[in-house]
Amino acid sequence: MFPLRSQPPRRPMPLFKRRPPPVAPEAKDSRAARLIAITAAGQPRWTPRDYAALASEGFAKNPIAYRCVRMIAEAAASVPLTVFVEGQRADDHPLRALLQAPNPEQGGPDLMEAFFGNLTVAGNGYLEAAQGGEGSDVPTELYALRPDRMTVVPGPRGWPLAYDYQAAGRTARIGRDAAGWLPVLHLKLFNPTDDHYGFSPLEAAAFAIDVHNASGAWNKALLDNSARPSGALVYANRDAGDRLSAEQFERLKAELGDAHSGAANAGRPLLLEGGLDWRPMSLSPAEMDFIAGKHAAAREIALAFGVPPQLLGIPGDATYANYREANGAFWRHTVVPLAERAARALSVWLAPKFPGAKIACDLDAVPALSAERDALWARLEGASFLTDAERRRLAGLEG
Repeated sequence: MFPLRSQPPRRPMPLFKRRPPPVAPEAKDSRAARLIAITAAGQPRWTPRDYAALASEGFAKNPIAYRCVRMIAEAAASVPLTVFVEGQRADDHPLRALLQAPNPEQGGPDLMEAFFGNLTVAGNGYLEAAQGGEGSDVPTELYALRPDRMTVVPGPRGWPLAYDYQAAGRTARIGRDAAGWLPVLHLKLFNPTDDHYGFSPLEAAAFAIDVHNASGAWNKALLDNSARPSGALVYANRDAGDRLSAEQFERLKAELGDAHSGAANAGRPLLLEGGLDWRPMSLSPAEMDFIAGKHAAAREIALAFGVPPQLLGIPGDATYANYREANGAFWRHTVVPLAERAARALSVWLAPKFPGAKIACDLDAVPALSAERDALWARLEGASFLTDAERRRLAGLEG
């Protein structure tokens, strides 16, 4: 007989099940904010895209994307920023002086060019306000921070509580002050799939940039091979069986590689021995259509940035009648909305430190918009039913 195994004593079943402790009602300020807070509460949230790859392949290696970024950043930074207090222009306001000389190393347009450049390349632009000495909380300097070094730190409600800035292996956290003001302005382009980071135009044009870069690499390889497709050396000798010996094959291969390849040997005559016949190979018109594909990719890149192709010298596009019309559309549809959005963001961000001050773009000082301005003034001058005060108000002038 087998020995009986000892069984553990069974626990008696309770007559009544214990009820869970009551949970206090949860107070919520926003339904969406709690959902965001669950994902990353108080922890750094890293940028989901590869900024280094976008900047290297798009900005550094593609001339179309490079020129688009430069044009947008330089044009938006050239729009003058004006400070108004109670509807009156205040050129002697401290905020005006801060915008003109934001830090000891940069002027106002230089700072805004770096800010708009980062915004266009990464979809995110950051400005940091450095406050004065002890006892003063008014910003005295502004700096543009690199987007790839910035990390959003969400708070318990999902909104940015602080920013982590990494450089040289060190991390500095920029948090809110005692009054709740955050000394970092984060301007981002619309991103439908991310709550904290913007969407870069380079990412939208990534496929077109790859096609354009590949076309350039193919053209470079073609130039390295004497700017024509390679041909074939045909050996015809029935006595030798139409085949070269191993020694003859290696000698011919080395001679072609040393003396007849590369751009320096373009057009050099080829000396053939008995039995060798050179038969060049050419590409068909359909295969040569890569040039049209390259121009199509360039137009897609310009479309992603909002730059008319005429301004970039891309052939095959007749959207606008002339260069002047294309330049006006570029300023009206791309540059002005971006500059005005930045001015509004600066006003809201710096309002707690400069009460009553408002930052606005001085579009009357932009030479590219002079034609539109002249047409507006001509229409207002011809409207005899308007008073002088109404004409000034419709023209955007105070008083």
